[in-house]
Amino acid sequence: MTDQTEQFDMDAAPIRVGTVRLKVRNLDAVSAFYRDVLGLTQFESDGQRATLGTGNAPLLYLDGDPDLAPCDPRQADLFHVAFLMSRPDLARWLGHAAAARISLQGASDHIVSEALYLADPEGNGIEVYVDRPPSRWRDGAGRIRKTTDRLDVDDLKRAAGDARWSGFPDDGSIGHVHLQVGDTGEADGFYRDALGFEIMARYPGANFYGSGGYHHQLAGNVWNSRRSGPRAERMAGLAEVELVVNEPDAIETIAARATSEGVNSSKNGDLLTLRDPWGTAITLRH
Repeated sequence: MTDQTEQFDMDAAPIRVGTVRLKVRNLDAVSAFYRDVLGLTQFESDGQRATLGTGNAPLLYLDGDPDLAPCDPRQADLFHVAFLMSRPDLARWLGHAAAARISLQGASDHIVSEALYLADPEGNGIEVYVDRPPSRWRDGAGRIRKTTDRLDVDDLKRAAGDARWSGFPDDGSIGHVHLQVGDTGEADGFYRDALGFEIMARYPGANFYGSGGYHHQLAGNVWNSRRSGPRAERMAGLAEVELVVNEPDAIETIAARATSEGVNSSKNGDLLTLRDPWGTAITLRH
């Protein structure tokens, strides 16, 4: 059982995930999925792009183009976008998914979190999860403990109480984004050395990058994409991850560090955009 009284304060982290942008081939089908299955609110759609989120906060931008090539699961791209909520909300969402006969791809206990996995109609991976209290994340030496074990689904279901799922919670967010990369060493050079994340944990073929002590806001694995190069521009999939930086001066620090690491960046007003070695845009804002 997960104690909800102690939770990580994501807003206090030096860097956290704000929004994600996907390029999709069938805008209507994909936006309907995030609205009806995930329960996100659709703020607007003009036939070419859609914005979805919770409350008044956007979380997901969809850019539609039917001429895009389908995403290739062997390319460096998105592994999953992870939507974070409370344990009762996760239990209620599980009931909603079961009633709607939504196909899940997995259910895992990671020690740091409890997670459910699925994919949208174009194959973009999705995780829906709840964190365990941070006091339970580390071993006696202070290292993050992260495994992939069987989730106790029956225990999770009991957390729903008498309430039913009524849509993505207003205080929900994107907790992390997990990427497919071509090489974990190159990913370290960008996400650790240029952006300034700490490597919080390592799996065979995967590294997890955290800020402010969080188990990970970003991750990169080579499980399907080892040795892949930059993906084609006209391919559906991940277009951009927006990161929110707590201190405005930190953006200039990151820009200078990126330059010293040989990473090109561009400024647009208060926004700083860098591209990782596989072409994914990482935009930072205060």
